[in-house]
Amino acid sequence: MAKTFTLFLFTSPYAGEYTYTTIRLAESALNKNHRVNLIASGDGVYNFLKGQKAKGIPNAEEEFTRLIKKGLKVYL
Repeated sequence: MAKTFTLFLFTSPYAGEYTYTTIRLAESALNKNHRVNLIASGDGVYNFLKGQKAKGIPNAEEEFTRLIKKGLKVYL
């Protein structure tokens, strides 16, 4: 039975582990065929800016774009 998870992201993309943790939680739930909603607020909206140039760490824009294609619903 599919469940719905709602995640809240309020930090900028590279300020710490919050973005990476959110990406992995969302991915895990989607891989188990659950529905995932992500609410981005405050600095969290910067995770979705186009043209980010992350070096040595996962690119937030690319990771979230990949998850959106898997079914992640994002609310800014």
